[in-house]
Amino acid sequence: GRALLRDPVAFLLDEPLSNLDAKLRAQMRTELVKLHRRVGRTIIHVTHDQVEAMTMGNRVAVLKDGDLMQVGTPLELYDHPKNVFVAQFIGTPPMNFFRAKLEDGGATLRAHSFSLPVAEKHRAATGPRNGQEVMVGMRPENVLGEGSAVRGATAQIPVEVEIVEPLGHEVIVHCRAGEDLIVAKLDPHHLPAMGEHLNLVVELEALHLFDPATEQRLTD
Repeated sequence: GRALLRDPVAFLLDEPLSNLDAKLRAQMRTELVKLHRRVGRTIIHVTHDQVEAMTMGNRVAVLKDGDLMQVGTPLELYDHPKNVFVAQFIGTPPMNFFRAKLEDGGATLRAHSFSLPVAEKHRAATGPRNGQEVMVGMRPENVLGEGSAVRGATAQIPVEVEIVEPLGHEVIVHCRAGEDLIVAKLDPHHLPAMGEHLNLVVELEALHLFDPATEQRLTD
């Protein structure tokens, strides 16, 4: 309130919602967004909560150990994370990661117990790396159950269900494919049983590829 009366050029907020309970925190996020629109001033909001960053920020700067990892709109960070750290930070549940070797001229990702074709739009980046290992990221929302509506080309991964977390509007399923752990968001009306064997459907164009040494993004 005192800061508003002074009519500053910018407001600096350092974790203002961290001590609030979940319901009040959600309410205050809305109030701060309304305040931002009303006063028309720049607000720099520091938070460790990615939900706050995604829902309140026009532009988000992701920092790690004092270094700037990436700056962009919430959707730019979500759709095109520049490195593994940003990819892990943005999104709930976090992005799945596994290592795979590029084969067939960069057209195939060969993991420990399964393989996936590389989407056409990524092959310009993977072709020169044929025979090398890459880190593959895939968001749980791009790993679906059989029969689900999908976007673009897909492939299947056989898995065994380990943990099921029903949330009402969706179910989070933790699965194992050989040595790799995969989290998927599935239809809540078709709840799998623990120990059940499924074929998960992966939207190939939504995969993210990173250099395992530098952890930097390889694809556009």
